[in-house]
Amino acid sequence: MNISIKTLITVALATLAGGLLLGWLFFGGSENDTKEEHNHATEVGSETTWTCSMHPQIRSNEPGSCPICGMDLIPLDQDQGEVNAMAVSMSPTAMQLANVSTEVVGRMRPIKSLRLNGKVQADERLIFSQASHIPGRVEKLMVNFTGEYVTKGQPIAYIYSPDLVTTQEELFEAVKIKNSQPALYQAARGKLKNWKLTDRQIDNIISSGEPIDQFPINADISGYVTEKKVNLGDYIKMGQSIYEIANLSKVWVLFDVYESDMAWVKKGNTMKFTVASLPGDEFEGLITFIDPVMNQKTRVAKARLEIANVGMKLKPEMFVSGALEAKLSAGSPEAVIIPKTAVMWTGERSVVYVKQTSGSGISFLMREVKLGPALGTSYIIEEGLQQGEEIAVNGTFSIDAAAQLAGKPSMMSPEGGPVMTGHNHGGSTTTASIPSHKQQKKRVNISTKAKEALRPLFIDYLKIKEALVNDDLEDAQGSAALFQDDFTKINMSLFTGQSHEIWMDYSSEAKEAMQHAAHFKNIGEMRKAFQRLSNSMIGIAKSFVPLEKDIYVQHCPMVDNNRGADWLSLSDEIQNPYFGADMPTCGEITETIK
Repeated sequence: MNISIKTLITVALATLAGGLLLGWLFFGGSENDTKEEHNHATEVGSETTWTCSMHPQIRSNEPGSCPICGMDLIPLDQDQGEVNAMAVSMSPTAMQLANVSTEVVGRMRPIKSLRLNGKVQADERLIFSQASHIPGRVEKLMVNFTGEYVTKGQPIAYIYSPDLVTTQEELFEAVKIKNSQPALYQAARGKLKNWKLTDRQIDNIISSGEPIDQFPINADISGYVTEKKVNLGDYIKMGQSIYEIANLSKVWVLFDVYESDMAWVKKGNTMKFTVASLPGDEFEGLITFIDPVMNQKTRVAKARLEIANVGMKLKPEMFVSGALEAKLSAGSPEAVIIPKTAVMWTGERSVVYVKQTSGSGISFLMREVKLGPALGTSYIIEEGLQQGEEIAVNGTFSIDAAAQLAGKPSMMSPEGGPVMTGHNHGGSTTTASIPSHKQQKKRVNISTKAKEALRPLFIDYLKIKEALVNDDLEDAQGSAALFQDDFTKINMSLFTGQSHEIWMDYSSEAKEAMQHAAHFKNIGEMRKAFQRLSNSMIGIAKSFVPLEKDIYVQHCPMVDNNRGADWLSLSDEIQNPYFGADMPTCGEITETIK
């Protein structure tokens, strides 16, 4: 029993000693280890970059909130590559929501399918004027309407000529003294020959012994009468044209070629064409001539085909529709070709968005390109892209909008700009909160310098209005560019207090209205933008009264599907910028800003 107790005591002491030893081993160096671990954590923390999941352009060396959306920043994976600072990042989900699709740039032989319209015309080289070689009165017309076919040598008219009767009498007298005075006889015959009478006709006159009162005019060629120039009983002069005759065995087909297609249409190209009145028949010919000058009014040049008119199927003035598989040039190499949807055009430059993939994800970098000729739904790229690069072909406006919000290079800001935050006065695209000029009527006093700064805007605005009155899109776009340039020169510090709030509201709308004026394709788009601009400019005029002259607010109730629209004018005369020459005086003065 004693041995058992001693054993237990020994085991207990050993266990206690072992526990103390283990405790020292585990916790004795904890202070140093904790310190070392803390230092390591600090080191890792100092190397961590923080970003926003919704705005990946945000970078910070410490955690916090996104300055744009207020969301908590998250660590950026350091194992992933860095995105180009000028590129805009997009997650696969964002690309799907924005309907962004991409395509790899390739090279191919540029071939363009052209559809051209044209007309059948008579060959000008086979059109003849049938003239009378005898002066006199038209006694008979054997061809009385256009379109009739005549054969060479056929009598087509009979002319009574007193001069011819007199000359025949002279011939009869010369025949009597033929043997004694042969020279006089030959002179009489020569006078008749000058009127295109043949020796046989002259011999018949001599044998008959009677002068011919009505002399026949024979057709010089075979063909169709395309124009009848005299009527029965008319007096005509020698050499006067009485019919126009066309030989339609060969015709021309003239196609209209627009300036944008001139690079593709070459002499020697083969064209196929059809005629609506001849279903099932297809014709083919070579382009033998292209007009060296453009028509000043229609802005087209004519491309000519020469066609043998078998069976007289083709009739002058028929409309035809032709197809041409055109190549840029005979020895042109393969070219870089991309869809038109991939290109954003500002009027001054053309840009695309190139896809870049790295460990950080997907991003798009704007790149300026030089466009070549258009190929229907695609463009030839002369500079700016290489084969194998991947570009956005759909959703490019969404990418560009994201770039603008992120302050990255974009279509309208190639150098980039400030990041759009919640307090960006000039970047709001929402128009619902912008007061209309009819709601904002309170006048606010501003300094003389502020008024002087605003005056160029009104001058540019009135130039835009004048261009629209004259239906001149190009002039309106030029004045819009001046408006944008003068807009950027205005110092916002000139507006303080309430005037600052009013200026930011109206100026934001005015700037947005003219933002894309340079690439409007028709005057209707320009007038719609001008309507928005007018609302802002009327509000500015009412609030600040920047001009020393009276300003008239004029209104047309028929604009915008009878919703009506306003504009400003320095004259009380109505000149409608929304309808131009169609309804230049439609409208009335609704208010005068004094």
